[in-house]
Amino acid sequence: MPLAMVKTRKIQMVQKITGKDDIKKFLETLGIIKGEELTVLSESNGNVIINVKNSRIAISKAMAMRIFVQEVC
Repeated sequence: MPLAMVKTRKIQMVQKITGKDDIKKFLETLGIIKGEELTVLSESNGNVIINVKNSRIAISKAMAMRIFVQEVC
């Protein structure tokens, strides 16, 4: 499921990132890589605010649609 469609406050694990290499590298610099856990904190004005590696990051909804996640039990 794309990250943009995830309910807030649930821990998710990154399964796949789609897009061009420059997008993947950008997300990697933010700590968003396959196997990493993250949490959607909120959505605001088309941005998705996430918590990854104890950092709060805002990404666009379009960028969040490129990140596929699965809920961690």
